[in-house]
Amino acid sequence: MKKDFVINNRKKVFDKMVDNSMLVLFNGRAPYKRGDERYQFSPDRNFYYVTGLDRENEIIMFVKTETANSVTLYVERDNGYLAKWVGANITPEEAENESSISNISYTDKFLEDAAETVFKNNIAHVYVDLEDRDWNAAESEGLKFAYEFRKKYPAVELLDAYAFFADLRMIKEPYELDLMRKAVKITTDGLEAMMKNAKAGMHEYELEAYFDFTLTKNGVRDKAFKTIVAAGKNGTILHYSDNTGIASDGDLVLVDCGAQVDYYNGDITRTFPVNGKFTPLQKQIYDIVLTGQKKVIEAIKPGIRFSKLNEILKEYYFNELKKIGLVDNFEDVSKYYFHGVSHYLGAETHDIGRYGDRILEPGMVLTVEPGLYIEEYSIGIRIEDDALVTEDGCELLSEGFMKTSEEIEEFMGNGNGI
Repeated sequence: MKKDFVINNRKKVFDKMVDNSMLVLFNGRAPYKRGDERYQFSPDRNFYYVTGLDRENEIIMFVKTETANSVTLYVERDNGYLAKWVGANITPEEAENESSISNISYTDKFLEDAAETVFKNNIAHVYVDLEDRDWNAAESEGLKFAYEFRKKYPAVELLDAYAFFADLRMIKEPYELDLMRKAVKITTDGLEAMMKNAKAGMHEYELEAYFDFTLTKNGVRDKAFKTIVAAGKNGTILHYSDNTGIASDGDLVLVDCGAQVDYYNGDITRTFPVNGKFTPLQKQIYDIVLTGQKKVIEAIKPGIRFSKLNEILKEYYFNELKKIGLVDNFEDVSKYYFHGVSHYLGAETHDIGRYGDRILEPGMVLTVEPGLYIEEYSIGIRIEDDALVTEDGCELLSEGFMKTSEEIEEFMGNGNGI
């Protein structure tokens, strides 16, 4: 199934490329943490999208001419005695079997091959992934290659592959959706384990441990992102992730978490009372957030402008918060709600793609995550599910997982945690 997926993805890439062009993608390396220890390696998702390979220091080169298309994969050579310490490098035969790419060479031959390819094929355009979100971030291998290539071949047009990969990856194939459904199910199982074992007085990291155990038990080796377990006032901090606080009796616990399955992610948030019972004020705010989420979910369908979803939520919030005396003007809503209601989800938690006035299409997957953060009451509430845009609406990948205040209280009151 994965082989068919990546083979088809390579065909899609060739369809995006113009004639007499070359595309180069790098799989990257894990940076050093300290001494000879490295951070955990995570493959470049565009590279993985077209190869299915997750080894360091691999390169793929697409070449499209008026008469033929070709793909060459570059892997590291046999690492000899070092294999006894860190494991053997992938062999060309193994790489071909995993990727279905028959033309395999070694990374130390890449630059020589690239120069020869440009010359022999009269290459006029070279695509490189030039995504660069942070001015101060370390340069990617793609950016480094682009700088050097432009010096050596100033007459060849340098093009950014990011835009067309964003378009391709935005529409999910059945293979991707199967992995995401599995990731979401493991995520909700982990959340349920946390809620089942929650007790007043626990540290946030103790609750997190129940989530981690569930993921490990299900074969998940990495999370979609660093888990947020935020009790009481910590829940009013959007990306709080220290997870060192204590969930005191009467606190709400906001948990934003996700499992990752074969590099595809779930992203689910639930907020629950650590003692199993919402206070009247907590329930009032919770139900406002939940109704806001329902209104956004009902609006999701093909043809809707992405930014419209957040407009719907903010208008609803203004009316509800005004009723309970928290706001007087529309602008005041941003004091209690200061992020967007959705982002794309897929091989990256915040999956690539432009937002703005983008129109929703079938096959997109986006989060729906309204929240309210009332610092003066130590109430932080967010409810998040993952929605697949269908032909006539949307499907929640987490459909059926407890969400109403009544469902949560019933679950936590049946001997599950209190």
